[in-house]
Amino acid sequence: MLNRSGLIVLFQGLSLVLLDPGCEASSLGMTVHTEPLESTGGKTVRAHFTAVFPGPCLDVSGVCSAGEDCLAQSYSVPFTGSLPSPGWCVRQWQKTVPSDYKHLLMLGINTELYVSMNAEPNIRGYNGKLNRPAFVALPPPLRARVNCPHHFELTVKDPDGDKVRCRFARPDRGECRDCRQHSFIDVDEENCMFRFTGEAPAGQYFIYLMVEDFIPYPKTRYVVDNPPLSSVPLHLSLTVEESDTSCSEEPLASEETLKDKSVLFVLPYQEVRFSVIYTSQLESVSEVAVIGPPELYRFGFTSVGPFTKLTVAWVRSENATLTQLLPICFVANTPSLQSEPRCVWLYQRELSGLPAGTELKCNNTEMSVLLPLASLSNVNLTELQLNSPSCPVVYNNTHLMARISLNGCGTKTVHAGTDVVYTNTLQSVRPYTVVNRVPSLVFPLACRIPAVQAQGPHYAVDLPTERETFGDFRFWMEFHLPGEGPVAQFTRTPNFRANPFVERRSRREAESERELAIVLHTPNNSDSNSMVRVNRVRFDVLDLHVMSDCKAERVELLVSSCLESETADFQTSQRFLNKGCLVSKDFLEISVPQGKIKIYRLDLNKISVNGTTMYVQCVVNLCIPTMPSDECPDLCQGATAQTPVVNSVFTASYTVRSGPVSLVRTSTAPPTTTTTTTTARPGTQGSHATKQTSSMTTGFIVTVIGVFLHRIY
Repeated sequence: MLNRSGLIVLFQGLSLVLLDPGCEASSLGMTVHTEPLESTGGKTVRAHFTAVFPGPCLDVSGVCSAGEDCLAQSYSVPFTGSLPSPGWCVRQWQKTVPSDYKHLLMLGINTELYVSMNAEPNIRGYNGKLNRPAFVALPPPLRARVNCPHHFELTVKDPDGDKVRCRFARPDRGECRDCRQHSFIDVDEENCMFRFTGEAPAGQYFIYLMVEDFIPYPKTRYVVDNPPLSSVPLHLSLTVEESDTSCSEEPLASEETLKDKSVLFVLPYQEVRFSVIYTSQLESVSEVAVIGPPELYRFGFTSVGPFTKLTVAWVRSENATLTQLLPICFVANTPSLQSEPRCVWLYQRELSGLPAGTELKCNNTEMSVLLPLASLSNVNLTELQLNSPSCPVVYNNTHLMARISLNGCGTKTVHAGTDVVYTNTLQSVRPYTVVNRVPSLVFPLACRIPAVQAQGPHYAVDLPTERETFGDFRFWMEFHLPGEGPVAQFTRTPNFRANPFVERRSRREAESERELAIVLHTPNNSDSNSMVRVNRVRFDVLDLHVMSDCKAERVELLVSSCLESETADFQTSQRFLNKGCLVSKDFLEISVPQGKIKIYRLDLNKISVNGTTMYVQCVVNLCIPTMPSDECPDLCQGATAQTPVVNSVFTASYTVRSGPVSLVRTSTAPPTTTTTTTTARPGTQGSHATKQTSSMTTGFIVTVIGVFLHRIY
């Protein structure tokens, strides 16, 4: 990776086209993965297109004409994103085309896509096989900010191990149309990286590149003429936005997130699953945008305070139409920031055919395998075992045999389309980490069960629902004077928590009262014009109690943010808690041993409320650590609490709103009744409850039913 200050400018300008509302709409990104067809000697290729289009999902069925070898992909869960505005959608299709291909595709009413690639056949001298062009991963639409330099490293991989370079498309070669050069883009061709200098006006720009593979020569050997073996296109978009935030405040990926360019090897019917985790201190992450192969599932999106987590899963099934290398790219977006894009590769292992004489039988409770020993020459049979060593593998002089329970032996269950597939693996397991030249065996086993036993075409995520994990629960708020309320023993002589972002200072515990004379109209008086002067006392301090009655063990309440307002609509409000941290030393958190109660001491003299009532709104979650030695994350500790995010289960985020909270004690007026509401987000409707309370206490009850933690989007 190049140093930002030392990035060498190899080409001045980049073929960019500033988006003009009057022009035909273009894609926000496009890549083509090509596979030469042996049947035509490489004169035709199977081209796998992935394109990102602005706005709602576009119908691309028109790319396939009658009689063509063409397939437009369908999705259970489309790849979409909301940023940059107005959003985008991914479309993928496959088509057999000439190896030297230039074509203008008209998609929809006013969307066009120009494709230029050169993958003409080249026979590799050392193995006599056709050269395979490089693969390049397509990230979600890129974002940058005015006056904030940023470099973007592309993720490329060559299946033949060739050297890969990236250059920008040239109009004189017919590689792009109406290309323009701009001075605010630098490019490093050797390392497939480009840099945005920040010196560009806000707008959306299109980037056209060509990715080429070359015969690799040692650095000590100087080669005058080393032409590219192939050239394939990569189109990108860069949206430059106005922002007053720091250039270094973008979301950061945790150490638990897969590194860029990681490779995950996948056997038939194997499930690949990983989580991406981000920390964002300035703005909360609103989405994790992902682009990947068809039927890549994204679930468990959780954004709690500065932390965000999303789980990604994919099952290799009978996907003979997909390429051997499959990229997955992801970024975290906040309203004005974007993380560094990362891309990882799924590598579908090539497997030879079943040995002659192999038998695999499936029934309702188990599968059995019979392998002739002649097919396992030089394999150490004593090292062979299934996913679980508890199920034996036996053999005699001629055959190896195993009986594998569908509910044991380490057997895994996945969904492939509408069918259920039970999988296990017979493989060599060596007890010592030493160099061993004896061949090893990896033999995947699978039994496919008809769709009648599956639950439709959707991927089955084996995570419990929110209600199964947390049960029925309620949230509510209460306001009390210090030393009063259900946990008065902790507020009478409070132990204040240290706040990493503000200087801790001692607070007075004795209340000083001041008189506030308020003139009130008295409509029930016989003289409607008569006036009564009532003495009221405005409180200096109130304790906000945020509470839950969840009965699950080891559950903890997390409060991400809170704000107060003079009005119930919160059109004008003041935030006093952000990402789990109190924003000022004038507000303090009181430590309590109960994990389902949070108490915040509010200095009412520092709150911008001119009247005698206020409203409070907080965003809350429940959390359960999955490991006995772990705790739920401390939202105010920032990046140091990333690991607990991985090992914790969260509810959805809920917005809790109080009713009117009286800031004064009236000596003549009776207590008032308040009504409070709550709204659950995302995807659930709020409920209303009425609770009789004093003017000092507000609360609400909501029973959560059917909110799924593994919500798929």
